[in-house]
Amino acid sequence: MDTTADLLKTPLHALHLEHGARMAGFAGYDMPIQYPMGVMKEHLHTRSGAGLFDVSHMGQILIRAKSGDVRDAALALEKIAPVDVADLTPGRQRYGIFTNADGGIEDDFMVANRGDHLYLVVNAACKHQDLARLEAALSDSCEIEALFDRGLIALQGPDAESALSAYAPDAAEMSFMDVSELSIAGVPAVVSRSGYTGEDGYEISLPAEETDRITRLLLSDDRIALIGLGARDSLRLEAGLCLYGNDIDAATTPVEANLKWAIQKVRRKGGAREGGYPGADVIQAQYANGTERSRAGLKPAGKAPVRAGAELFEQESGGEAIGIVTSGGFGPSAGGPVAMGYVPSRLATTDTKLYADVRGKRLEITVAALPFVPTTYKR
Repeated sequence: MDTTADLLKTPLHALHLEHGARMAGFAGYDMPIQYPMGVMKEHLHTRSGAGLFDVSHMGQILIRAKSGDVRDAALALEKIAPVDVADLTPGRQRYGIFTNADGGIEDDFMVANRGDHLYLVVNAACKHQDLARLEAALSDSCEIEALFDRGLIALQGPDAESALSAYAPDAAEMSFMDVSELSIAGVPAVVSRSGYTGEDGYEISLPAEETDRITRLLLSDDRIALIGLGARDSLRLEAGLCLYGNDIDAATTPVEANLKWAIQKVRRKGGAREGGYPGADVIQAQYANGTERSRAGLKPAGKAPVRAGAELFEQESGGEAIGIVTSGGFGPSAGGPVAMGYVPSRLATTDTKLYADVRGKRLEITVAALPFVPTTYKR
């Protein structure tokens, strides 16, 4: 959390204060951590109704090929990202990663084919570095446009479809990972059917000057509640989704992070467009030979949460640490503590028992399958 006085504000800052949010610095922005409802109830409300999240701190970036052909923009992006962008059809998006020369993850992002350009949403803490990365690598063939002042909200949960469809009926026809421009109460919005909670829902990009009005309009539906970053974190953890800077970082490869699915076959060894991105040799070797460590789900015994930074051991006493917890907390929907972390690949098998050091005591923790709570995406 940031502690600087000069924090940036999203277009919904006044609304957060009006609704009694507890604010704190995050990625340079003054963001709502929780509302009077509290993290637990916010989490459960999202799972049972619909939660509305302010994610305007994220970075929105457009990439247009100077040739006018979106495939040229996609092929240019593939030079710095090991993801199949060129075969992404208009109106669809997928998860992607930027890698470095050692195969480490510089950031993760979502990329959509918008027909005549690519639309990226990148992490807030990395967006300026990502913009510089794109400009340095793609400017010869592409125009890069940052939309860092634009609003972005996420509407997540089982009631998200019916709530949004009241103002944008075509939203109901979208499937998971579809992206479309919809009119919401007369405001053009770029809407993706995706999110960071494991629930069905949408991310909605809006002009900054209309973000507050559209958000208040959605909140007029009693099924929708404002949700802070605290519950956003517990929701994504239950869904087994990585948090950049915790579960993945510049020293962690996609193979170590159990994100092998994020590199499509066409970009792997033997594929039509294999390699050609930073760290390709390292990553391809790991596909072939495996890795010494792997990200795994972890289920602590008992009721005490095991937080990020806790060391993992094979024995209840003695021995050297063999791994570390990277995300951990209480899972309200899972009904107990949940965590993720890195363990030796030989131990990354479901039901393997390990021990986590919590304030000098070793607590039993078991390798578990991810996600902890089944996802409800509309396929």
